[in-house]
Amino acid sequence: QVQLVESGGGLVQPGGSLRLSCAASGRSISSYGMGWFRQAPGPEREFVAAISWSGGYILYADSVKGRFTISRDNAKNTVYLQMNSLKPEDTAVYYCAADNSGPLTTIWHNYVYWGQGTQVTVSS
Repeated sequence: QVQLVESGGGLVQPGGSLRLSCAASGRSISSYGMGWFRQAPGPEREFVAAISWSGGYILYADSVKGRFTISRDNAKNTVYLQMNSLKPEDTAVYYCAADNSGPLTTIWHNYVYWGQGTQVTVSS
């Protein structure tokens, strides 16, 4: 079992920055692909970014490309999401997730382990 805990969310003005962290426990995530997803009020969980176990392969949603950066530190069992130039439409609960079932994917239901989420609100 892998337990994931997100932190770093909060209220920020448009144009501001936040850095989310996802700390894993219970098992090393060094062999897991890791993803960030977000969910605004509504049924859809939206893909944000994903990083392969080695960090050598990264995917971004078009809506965040050039503004967000995903990274990982396997020694610390932690994944990060640096969010710059934030917009009101980035407001959502952000979740990290872990998957080791296959190639890196943007599909949320392929991920096995999930954190509880952290709220990000972008507003003036």
